Amino acid sequence: MRKSLSLLAMAATAAVFLSAGTAAGGAPGAVPGGASGGDAGDKAPVVLTGRLVGPLHVGAGRHGSVTVSESFAGRLTRVDSDGNQVVLYETPDWSVAGNAQQGGTTYLLESQGAGPDPAELAGHIRIIDDQGNQRTLGDFAALETEDNADGKTRYGYRDLPDGCEAQLPPNMPAGYTGEVDSHPYGIAVTEHTFYVADAGANSVVSVDARSGKTETVAVLPPRPYKVTPEAAASNGLPACVVGTTYDFEAVPTDVAVGPDGWLYVTSLPGGPEDPALGPRGAVFKVAPDDGEVRLVADDIMSPTGLALDDHGDLYVASLFGEGVLRIDPDSGEQTVVLAASFAADVDLRGDTLYATVNALPGPEGPPDGQVMYVGLTDGRHDTATHS
Repeated sequence: MRKSLSLLAMAATAAVFLSAGTAAGGAPGAVPGGASGGDAGDKAPVVLTGRLVGPLHVGAGRHGSVTVSESFAGRLTRVDSDGNQVVLYETPDWSVAGNAQQGGTTYLLESQGAGPDPAELAGHIRIIDDQGNQRTLGDFAALETEDNADGKTRYGYRDLPDGCEAQLPPNMPAGYTGEVDSHPYGIAVTEHTFYVADAGANSVVSVDARSGKTETVAVLPPRPYKVTPEAAASNGLPACVVGTTYDFEAVPTDVAVGPDGWLYVTSLPGGPEDPALGPRGAVFKVAPDDGEVRLVADDIMSPTGLALDDHGDLYVASLFGEGVLRIDPDSGEQTVVLAASFAADVDLRGDTLYATVNALPGPEGPPDGQVMYVGLTDGRHDTATHS
C-alpha cells in the first residue's frame, strides 16, 4: 500500500498507443457516470486543439495561447489561439512535467529517475525565453538526496491488533518512513521565487529565481484512511486490518499562489489513485515563510491540477472524477464547471479557464488529448486569474 504515483505507470501504458498514430479518440466532455457540467454560465466549452499525447500540464499565456506538457511524448508544445501547435522543446530521456508562462518566458519542470525507474535522480527547471534561449535552474535531486524531506515521517498502519503484522503480505510492511525520491511535478512562478510540488519527495520546494538555491518549504502530512472490508479484500490483505487506519503518503501534484499569499497544493493519496477507494484527494495551504500546513478541502477525486482566482476560489482538475471542479475554500463545496473525462490540469487567464482533457489514452484507440477552454461567470463575480 505504498505510494505508487499512477501517472508514472500510465506513461508506460500510453507508449503502446504511440506507434498507431494520433487519430481522434472519444468525444470530449464525456463524463464517467453521465454527470453533467456545472457552473460555467451559458458559455459552452470549446476544444482549442487535439491530438496531444498525454497532456498532463497546461500553462495559459498571452493572446490566448497555452503551453502543454505532452508528458507521454517528452515534449512541450505551444498552442496559439487558433489551435495551431508548435513544439518548443523535446527530450525523449526526461520526464516533462508542469509548465508556466510569464511574459514571454516559459518555465518547464523536467526530471529523471522518479518512482520505479532505476535511473539516477535528476531534476530542475528549464527556462526558455522569447528568443528561444534556454537555461536550467535548481537541483531537486540534490536537495532530496541530501535532506530526504519526509525521511522522518512514518507511513503505514496505526495500532495493528496483536499478531496481525505477521499476516501482512511481504510487500506491504506495517510501517515505513519516507524514502529518497524526487519528481518535480507542478510549478508556480512569482517574481523572486519558483514554488514546486515534488511528487516524489512529498514536499513543496522553493527555488530562488536568481541564485537557483533550492530549499524545502514544507512536507505534506500523511493522509489517513480507515480500511474497509472491500479495500482489504481487493488488496489481498488479512481481515485483521479492517477498521484500522493506514497513513498514506500525501503526493503533491500542483501548486499555486493564492490571493492571501499562501501556497495552495493539490495532493493525491498514496496507493490506489483511481476511484476504487473513493475520493481521497485533498488541497492543502502552505505558508511560504514558515512552512505551516493546513488542510483546505478533502474528499476530492484524484486532484492533479490547480488554479485560483482573485477571490480565492479553487479550480481543480479531477483526473478520474467528473472534470474540472470549483471548490469553495471555506465550505469545501464542489461544483463541476467543465464536465470532461481525464481532466489532468487547469489554468486561468482573465475570465477564461483552460483545461487539458482526454489526457489518458482510452482502450479503443490512440491518445487524443485535448485543450478545452470556457468563459466562467457564476452570478457573483467574473472569474479573474491570480498568477
